[in-house]
Amino acid sequence: MILLITRRRFFGQSFGITTGAVLARSLGLKTGSFGIRAAGRTGSTPMIITSHPNPTGQAALEEVWDTLAAGGSALDAVERATNIIELDPEDMSVGYGGLPNEDGVVQLDASIMDGRTYNAGAVAGIENIKHPSSVARLVMERTDHVMLAADGAKEFALSFGFPEEDLMTEKSRRAWLRWREEHSDRDDWGPPDHLRGWEDEQGRGIPEAAGDREAFLRGPELSTHGTVNVLAVDARGDIAGITSTSGMSWKVPGRIGDSPIIGAGLYVDNEVGAAGATGRGEDVIKACSSFYIVSRMREGRSPQEACEDALRQIDARYAAVGIDFRPGEKFVAINRDGDYGCAWNIGEGPPAMSVMDTAEGYRRHEGVNTTG
Repeated sequence: MILLITRRRFFGQSFGITTGAVLARSLGLKTGSFGIRAAGRTGSTPMIITSHPNPTGQAALEEVWDTLAAGGSALDAVERATNIIELDPEDMSVGYGGLPNEDGVVQLDASIMDGRTYNAGAVAGIENIKHPSSVARLVMERTDHVMLAADGAKEFALSFGFPEEDLMTEKSRRAWLRWREEHSDRDDWGPPDHLRGWEDEQGRGIPEAAGDREAFLRGPELSTHGTVNVLAVDARGDIAGITSTSGMSWKVPGRIGDSPIIGAGLYVDNEVGAAGATGRGEDVIKACSSFYIVSRMREGRSPQEACEDALRQIDARYAAVGIDFRPGEKFVAINRDGDYGCAWNIGEGPPAMSVMDTAEGYRRHEGVNTTG
């Protein structure tokens, strides 16, 4: 006999402690088991962290801290904090002012996951909406879907009253125009062919456009720009997370990275912890990195150890096929006990993150660079 259960009936009658316990047993999981706690705790709860160690990251955590510390939900805290970062015009890889695709169009991705309800939502390739993280939350809470993309995501946002806005700042527009002129010497963008490298008798070349000498046009710095992860655990022990980005600069229009993909750019397990990823999304997708990090924590690894494990896993995959390639990734993670960690395999020096908890308040924490 086939039993037909409507969505409303399922949530009304079947979503309870008994169902959760049966499901856990069927998957071979130990209910209430978080693995072996690693030695040397690094934090306490409530706690909220962001991959952004810059002043905007600090301001975002400080803005939501009083409410979180007073018993507010982790879900509300990560959304409010992410919204602040999405509005930062100086951050050229998140929200407003994010660098566009090769056509000069800013396309945003975001995901959200609520450990308390095991629910998730995401938007991909959404245009002209400043807060993709908040739209992702509506997808999670107001639909039976996990992800909406492109025009469908935009129309969904507009139906809930989000204003349609130009996401390019003057700074990001000039960066794109400069890239368009300089990324190839085989197209028609840039100076006329007969004037390329030309100088007059006084040694003067073609005048540069206003602002072209600004340092940011030579490439954003890794330490201040990138996808943002915000993860939190509240006073009740519930965990939530968000990942938000404008994606890879100058990407092929329509490209979707890891950020809106649950298990890749973000994963939350209320019994264990949460993880988020920034960096080259293609490799994070293939490795399911955030899910892998949380799985490692379930096995007893600390957040710091699990982040490092995920980087080494990616390195090992390329080594297995004989390719000497190390993509640039940064991972951050927390667990239910208030421990945290971050790691990357980018250049020199350690990665950093912003942390705020009941033990020490705000601090900038440095993690581990696995390149040695």
